[in-house]
Amino acid sequence: MTDTLPDAGFAGKEYPATAPYVVGREKLREFAAAVGAQHPAHFDTEVARGLGYPDVVAPTTFAVVVAQAAEAQYVQDPAARIDFSRVVHADERFTHHRPIVAGDELVTVLHVDAVVHRAGIALVTTRCEIRTADGGEPVSTVVSTLAVRGEAA
Repeated sequence: MTDTLPDAGFAGKEYPATAPYVVGREKLREFAAAVGAQHPAHFDTEVARGLGYPDVVAPTTFAVVVAQAAEAQYVQDPAARIDFSRVVHADERFTHHRPIVAGDELVTVLHVDAVVHRAGIALVTTRCEIRTADGGEPVSTVVSTLAVRGEAA
């Protein structure tokens, strides 16, 4: 069954930085509405500027949108053996170094921190380091754990 689980040899792998993701004002507004965020700084540029931000501010979980593009490099890598139909999202943690705002151009480097096989599943932990494209300023760190079920015997 272990040959149907993700390759444990990917632990420690680092993928190249993604192409820049340009954070759009409307995308932030749509995301805020979808997750039920109600603070006006997520929707109104003048409110956000009045609070000292250059534009509307992303809800804290928006970093996952940026991180998913980097995670796709790993999930779509055939050698990694990730069958996404067998994936359950087990955990997600965010560390924000500064808010994400409309107009940011962000790049992400994906690290596969761990791939552990236990009782017919693999626990895969990834870490996305999100930085500004122009100067490499740290923006957010997103740590995700996926549980990947192997094929039944």
